[in-house]
Amino acid sequence: MTRLVGNSSMSRRLSGLAAALFMTLALLAAPADAASASAADTVHRFYDALLTTMRNGPSLGQQGRFKTLEPAVDRAFDLDYMTRMAVGPAWADLPAAQRQRLVDAFGRYVTATYADRFDSYSGEKLQVTGEQPYGAGVVVNSRIVKSNGEPITINYLMRQSGDKWQIADIYLTGTISELATRRSEFSSVLRREGPDGLINLLNHKADMLVASSARS
Repeated sequence: MTRLVGNSSMSRRLSGLAAALFMTLALLAAPADAASASAADTVHRFYDALLTTMRNGPSLGQQGRFKTLEPAVDRAFDLDYMTRMAVGPAWADLPAAQRQRLVDAFGRYVTATYADRFDSYSGEKLQVTGEQPYGAGVVVNSRIVKSNGEPITINYLMRQSGDKWQIADIYLTGTISELATRRSEFSSVLRREGPDGLINLLNHKADMLVASSARS
């Protein structure tokens, strides 16, 4: 069963930073009126990939789930944007090669986290429940209904990147910003160890999760 939803340690890590919604929206460039169905479709497709992976989770193992979800995460998430926002002002001073290494490491970490937390299926439902324009972006509302019937609200802030809509932030319980939490975590690592330290940390965390297939 997924450990993303209802996990108290995840909730603690995501606490207190919902105000970053306004920072994120201010940086979104897409017109809201173009979004209607396509923004929700992005979340639908990602949820379809998650459900498939969950249903085959035990047989795939952690590494198999990672490989299955990697292209789905790359399609659904605007990893370049999310990494840039999470790194913050330090991003402007980084060379292009280092920026790409950060994006790649962040993408690996996101994928490994989903592969670890959505590890099996026991009747959960992943539902898109609505969407609405919000500032210059679109918020897609969803919920994950656990096997005991408990619904958990997870909303997605969507950003138009080229001709597609991608996830720019995740709001656990509808209000707690994943992106803001990552920015808080990353800033302390950047101060102590610099960009290479953050790259190494993200890759190490991803490697540890991928190597945990024996738990599956």
